[in-house]
Amino acid sequence: MILRQATPDDAEAMCVILNAIIAIGGTTAYEVPFTAATMTANYIQAARLIACHVAEVDGLVGFQALWHARAEDARPAGWATIATFVRPGLTKTGVGSALFAKTSAAALAAGIRTIDATIRADNTGGLAYYSRQGFRDYDRLVDVPLLDGTPVDRIRKRFDL
Repeated sequence: MILRQATPDDAEAMCVILNAIIAIGGTTAYEVPFTAATMTANYIQAARLIACHVAEVDGLVGFQALWHARAEDARPAGWATIATFVRPGLTKTGVGSALFAKTSAAALAAGIRTIDATIRADNTGGLAYYSRQGFRDYDRLVDVPLLDGTPVDRIRKRFDL
């Protein structure tokens, strides 16, 4: 497995992964498909971005991003937010764990001390993944509406470096 920093050339392949996950439903807070432009703006060249790593095994199989917390999130200094996406059918194969090792190192280098993962409560796979990495629950956002108005809780997990 090759792990490296994402580049704009990866945007289309990253969209294929994330848009497949969005189409399945229930395992990401995203509901609107990404374009190469929105992927680049949000995951590869975002102003708050600390790192976005991709994993390759005969093509792109996953990616993980880490951003400085937004001011509106009212987090203390040293907090960051994480997101992880692995090609459907390849979860539980070590891709996410390998990515998290790279992301953790990038977080430490950037002075991050706590990483937040906010996951849909119905995303049992995502909740299990972050728990396996050592994240622990610290908050719950209740009844966050989906685009169709359906309320879904979000579980907030944290990892202290």
